Amino acid sequence: MDTIIWILMLLTAFNFLLKQTFWRFRGTAVAAGTAAAFVVAMWPYAIEQSKTQIADWLSDTALMLDTAVVLTVEVALQMAFCLLSVHLENVSPVKRRMRVAWKILYWFPGVLILPVLFFGLTQLIFALPGISFRQVAWGFGLAVLVLLPLGRWGVKWLVPEPELRLELLFLTNALVAVLGVIATVNGRTAVQGTATVDWAALGGCVGIFAAGALLGLLWRRWRSGRI
Repeated sequence: MDTIIWILMLLTAFNFLLKQTFWRFRGTAVAAGTAAAFVVAMWPYAIEQSKTQIADWLSDTALMLDTAVVLTVEVALQMAFCLLSVHLENVSPVKRRMRVAWKILYWFPGVLILPVLFFGLTQLIFALPGISFRQVAWGFGLAVLVLLPLGRWGVKWLVPEPELRLELLFLTNALVAVLGVIATVNGRTAVQGTATVDWAALGGCVGIFAAGALLGLLWRRWRSGRI
């Protein structure tokens, strides 16, 4: 489970970085400054945490379910941005409300990067005992301020085509959604498994699907004049 959490945080950071590649440099500079300021401001709260407390948070079912809601909303918004971007490129004219929705999603950077940065700060404080907490926070904030624009440039250099970056953003968010379900379930299942098959219910479902498919085929042939 810890491995899945680490993968989720890495993917969240990568998605945040990948989203910056669609912005101009000024937007990335603002995002980097905001993230660095958040890191510096959070060090008084980060030093109050312990490894045991963080482990308790990750095993807290109610907290993980609340996190799953935020994760689902963020993934849905990022995937909606990808779909709307494709829609705007291939459909003309585009309704004004569609452009407004795309603009809002375009400037939505994501909120899950904030707990990821906070977790990274706590882990860095644990890894550097004997160093001033303020110095660790300022050093980490400076690293975020520098590495975010450099990472944006590196991703654009590796994947220069905007269409491929958009597809990559969609796929990585889909992967985050799948891993988020696994992580938040935390080893539990919603229903009790069974080894028996209700053949009557299965046959009814197959019959409904077959009837719907047949009616759809007949309707299409009738509309096209083949019947």
